[in-house]
Amino acid sequence: MKHYLLLLLVIPAFLLTGCSRTETTPLPLQKGVSIELNNLRKATISEPVYKLYFNIPEQKTDPIAGNLTLSFNLKNKKYPVILDFQNSKQFIHQVIANGKISHYDFKNEHVIIPVNELNKGTNIIKIDFTAGDLSLNRNDDFLYTLFVPDRASTAFPCFDQPDLKANFDLSLNIPKDWVAVANGAQISEQEQKNSTLLKFAETKPLPTYLFAFVAGKFHVVSRTIDGRKLTFYYRETDTAKVSRNLDAIFNLEANAIQWMEKYTGIPYPFGKFAFVAIPAFQYGGMEHPGAILLRADRIFLDKSATQIQKLYRATVISHETAHMWFGDLVTMKWFNDVWLKEVFANFFAAKIANPHFPKMNHQLSFLVDHFPPAYLIDRSTGANPIQQKLDNLKMAGTLYGNIIYHKAPIIMKMLENIVGEKQFQEGLRTYLSKYSYSNASWDDLINILDKKTSLDLANWSKVWVKEPGMPDYQTSMDGNKLIIHQTNAQKTGMIWPQYLDVLYFNNGKENYSKILADKATDTLSLPANSKVLLLDGEGNGYGYFKLNQYQKSFLLSRELFTLQPLQRAIAYMNIWENMQQQNLVPSELSEAFYLFLQNEKDELNVNLLLDYYRTLFWRFSDVKSRLALENKFEPLLWEKMQKAPDASMKSAYYHAWLSTALGKNAIHKMVSLWKGTLKIKGLPLSETDMTTLSYQLAVRVNSKTAKEIPADILQQQLKRITNPDRKAEMAFVMPALSSDSAVRDNFFNQLKKPEMREHEPWVNTTLSYLNHPLRAKSSEKYITPALELLPEIQRTGDIFFPKSWLDASLSGYNSMSAANLIRDFLSKSPDLNPKLRQKVLQSADPVFRSAAILYGKTKVK
Repeated sequence: MKHYLLLLLVIPAFLLTGCSRTETTPLPLQKGVSIELNNLRKATISEPVYKLYFNIPEQKTDPIAGNLTLSFNLKNKKYPVILDFQNSKQFIHQVIANGKISHYDFKNEHVIIPVNELNKGTNIIKIDFTAGDLSLNRNDDFLYTLFVPDRASTAFPCFDQPDLKANFDLSLNIPKDWVAVANGAQISEQEQKNSTLLKFAETKPLPTYLFAFVAGKFHVVSRTIDGRKLTFYYRETDTAKVSRNLDAIFNLEANAIQWMEKYTGIPYPFGKFAFVAIPAFQYGGMEHPGAILLRADRIFLDKSATQIQKLYRATVISHETAHMWFGDLVTMKWFNDVWLKEVFANFFAAKIANPHFPKMNHQLSFLVDHFPPAYLIDRSTGANPIQQKLDNLKMAGTLYGNIIYHKAPIIMKMLENIVGEKQFQEGLRTYLSKYSYSNASWDDLINILDKKTSLDLANWSKVWVKEPGMPDYQTSMDGNKLIIHQTNAQKTGMIWPQYLDVLYFNNGKENYSKILADKATDTLSLPANSKVLLLDGEGNGYGYFKLNQYQKSFLLSRELFTLQPLQRAIAYMNIWENMQQQNLVPSELSEAFYLFLQNEKDELNVNLLLDYYRTLFWRFSDVKSRLALENKFEPLLWEKMQKAPDASMKSAYYHAWLSTALGKNAIHKMVSLWKGTLKIKGLPLSETDMTTLSYQLAVRVNSKTAKEIPADILQQQLKRITNPDRKAEMAFVMPALSSDSAVRDNFFNQLKKPEMREHEPWVNTTLSYLNHPLRAKSSEKYITPALELLPEIQRTGDIFFPKSWLDASLSGYNSMSAANLIRDFLSKSPDLNPKLRQKVLQSADPVFRSAAILYGKTKVK
């Protein structure tokens, strides 16, 4: 009994409930940071400062020794001080509390300093430890930290919660031929016998998830732009590629800083500015102040890069820079509001990046960037609200996803339109000024903005931010009155208030009429003989808009091209969503898409259509209809690629052609391109393009293609690669492409080991090929074990990995047998964490939906 009592702490009930009660209640000390532990520490601890030292050896398998001196103020001595450390007790070597050896306890990954060793007021805790490797991302000749959302405590003992911001004083001892970068500026360098000791300036207040350092073999280049020094660290070995991209990268960074300073009225708040290109980085970027991390292949672009890829680069650089104000300067109080920092970063990234592309239709770009991925989640039974509940930070990573990154910007745009652009800016300036270097919640912001509009923003927020799903709309005509019926898939009776710009024809002319749809049934008077074409014709409305027969006839015909590009994009999305809801069938879309691709000229719309076509081809077609599609579309895509006016459009058609080419003639072209005997005029294929081409050929090897495709194509391609990081990636991926199922089976089983999943983008690539539609029958056996691994994936992987693991594992399936395997797993896993169950339902929705559509079943859940 005594052993179990050690797991309990006495915590005052009023700290947990907000009441004024004085009695106490026992609290089980869980793994992770519970909301109760978070609140207790916030109420009793202040002004933490971390003085950290790490000794980084050259060999990545050797342990990293660390030393921590932590100072903080303690309001009272009623309760033990609890530090988080997600390792075993053996990683703690010594603890000294206020000058004396501590008799600390270690339970459930927490270091517990007893009351009798603490002071009211200033405390100094010193700890010698071995750093855990989980979030140090150690490679042969470099490493980087990635501590979001609660992973700082995997490396060192700390108060691992966002609302205990701290100053960090860092020293690193690194191998002699390495360099390092951290949040603070480097202020000293001392040569040792076989190493170099670096000291960095103390930081401004930061949450633990933003503390960061990178060390290893990197090229370093600095430039001063408008009086500000910017420093860039990278490992790319292709000097021509570096030279081709460097100016754009620096200019985009400098512009983003200037734009944010002007909009917010607050100078860049963190002193020095540096950024690092990381090979195979898990995310597009990470907003560590003073040490922003960016995924290398997203910023070092090939000659064949599309305009959309260039826009993405500008957007991700701007996104991470915007975080310096939204997320870093002002941080959420608790990770249930993690969406808030992400939505502002996305929202402002578009405003910053768009002027770099003056020829692009940015209203259209916003539409195609955000609406399809948001609908992908909101149409599923696993839909989650923008702001989600969170009881423990160990599950914070599950909050990330399309709703945060894509639906939230749509809703924020709605909010800006409601409040007004100038008033919105003024409100945000107040918000940043009031909470600088501190923490704030969504409700804190709403309270500021609510004073600037007559609309009840709290009620608006309750529906759009705090509830899942989206409205469904159907229309009917009563004489000259348009009747708009609003429901939702959850049948809750909830109403989603929003303005809709109704596009209708009258006397052959386009007209718009705005209506606030805020009731179950709304009525809009139109001129006599009007025909409603799009219930929302400006791309501001969000929901499922069911098409009637007139709308189908118009939108699926050549008449669609009498509309402008924005309205055509809205039509494409409506058509796609109506197929998802079984109001259209795939054959209707395949006929329409052929017509659309013949005639569409706008690059953003072409890319949207090509994305839809790829999904239609692989997900919503059986083997027979897939071959018929390939026979029809392959010549069209090849012709459009050849005739495209520029490399950007050529690249878009090329990648769609490559991913869907199956026939004998297409395979011959693919092999000839790889061998170099066939060239695409105006579209040079890079080393990365050639590697992808070899992958696509390898997955197509069968008895009919074996004579055409070189048996050793992967080995040959591996020899062509000169960059060591890309070479290592291909070597990792190759077993997943083997034509021998025993090799693939063995490789999948190897992925069950955590050390095999260290490079998560590599793992996602391998899973997509292991589960490729061409191998679906033989690979269905991977579905159940991949799902069973999900809790471990969440525990050991980074924030996006559980969802990307699921997406890649289920990407190749549209059969009822695959759908049933997923349902069986869910029915046999009643104890699966609800947030992980939600992720499964989101990733499985395309499997359920395509199986239902293809095989005549109405059940999509």
